[in-house]
Amino acid sequence: MPPTLGALLRTPHLRLSLLAGQENQERRVEWVAVSELEDPTPYLEGGELLLTTGVRWAGGVPDLRDYTRRLAERGITALGFAVGVVLEETPEQLRGAADEYGLALVEVGRETPFIAVGKEVSRLLAKEEYEGLSRAFAAQRGLTRAALTGAPAIVDLLARDLGAWVLLLSADGSVRHAAPASAAGRATGLGPELDRLRDAGMRASVSLTSVGEQVSAQPLATGRQVRGFLVVGTGGVLGPDERTLVNAAVSLLSLELERTAHSRTARVHEGVLAALLTGALDPLHPGAERLRETLPVPPVVVAAAGGAGPAHPPEGVLVTEIGGNALLLAGSEIGEDVLREVLEGPVGVSEPAAYGDLAPALSQAERALEAAAARGPGERIVRAGDLPGGLLGLADSPAGARMAGDLLAPLLRERAAAELLASLRAYLAASGRWDAAAEALGVHRHTLRYRMNRIRELLPGDLDDPDHRAELWIALRLRGVPGR
Repeated sequence: MPPTLGALLRTPHLRLSLLAGQENQERRVEWVAVSELEDPTPYLEGGELLLTTGVRWAGGVPDLRDYTRRLAERGITALGFAVGVVLEETPEQLRGAADEYGLALVEVGRETPFIAVGKEVSRLLAKEEYEGLSRAFAAQRGLTRAALTGAPAIVDLLARDLGAWVLLLSADGSVRHAAPASAAGRATGLGPELDRLRDAGMRASVSLTSVGEQVSAQPLATGRQVRGFLVVGTGGVLGPDERTLVNAAVSLLSLELERTAHSRTARVHEGVLAALLTGALDPLHPGAERLRETLPVPPVVVAAAGGAGPAHPPEGVLVTEIGGNALLLAGSEIGEDVLREVLEGPVGVSEPAAYGDLAPALSQAERALEAAAARGPGERIVRAGDLPGGLLGLADSPAGARMAGDLLAPLLRERAAAELLASLRAYLAASGRWDAAAEALGVHRHTLRYRMNRIRELLPGDLDDPDHRAELWIALRLRGVPGR
């Protein structure tokens, strides 16, 4: 806000005296103009402090009443007359005319150059602008902090800072939040104006003026889709600092509404994926045709990981969490770079599957995840197609490895564990034929018989039981026991 006339009068080094217009001291001085023209009004905008020495009055004082009338009608803030240059005193006619037309008349002493007055006004204008910017920045910081709490906090703070009522409206014009709450009723009747805003584009705004009130409305959007509207009602026209604050609120609210809409959409996607993978939703049902249009084009893959990464899934990729694991559904062509961005930790990926085979694909992904976790950080992504197939492949998991270790533990604790394990493997591979097994080991068959007797003593099961023999064989394969 520009400095007031009273602020200039209270500046000691200017030595200004107010001769008329005491009631005008709160009027703002927009600028300082110097003119000796008989009619300077064509070159004035209003709000100026006009300074003159009356040099053209040396040969005779003109009709100062008409001169003063034109200045008052032009809307200048005050007229400053310099004494001691042409006239030693301010003309009484000028004083009378100033009183008649309600114009502030200031006497400028001879020792005060006009440039000093101009500099002081410039200094005060710069100071006021700096203070205004500081207030605006502080208010914007407050709005930014409020945004951490949510859109209602932004609206409440904006209403407080502007001393106004503020409405946050949904895209359909319904009230999402009002500050104060009693302002909610003001949304009634705004429908036609909101329709105009929708048709005018994202950067449009509308202003309405009623008795003693100024109402403005702006759309809230970060793209082409309007997420809502911000409506502000004040007692008068907003100043530059206040408009800056409103614009900041529009930006913050637009981002907040976009974020909320994205989060809501993401939750829907997560729910759909969870329903698909758990079998609660049948994508092949005839009524799910429109749903299938939004899903990745089959064949698809399911990926499992320890957690979801910070990156948002790209278009055509769904991510959710079930049972402590992050699960992903995407087209079979998904690259490992996307998997690394969207998922965290070891990742297991199923083989390509149709939507009717999502349950087996999920099992494949979980098995591949177990293998990836067991292999350590060097091999972060494991695909089910790279794992051993059949029943042995199913057993090739951390759980299977633990069971194999438990089954062979009595032999593993022996000092001659390597010889005992190799002998057991050769014996089982030869289907219990002593000569063939001994030859494969490169030992005498009596040596093999001694080892096998020891093995029978150590193992709790019966080596003649085919089920026990099968379990031992798989355990030896999982442990990677060599044939010798």
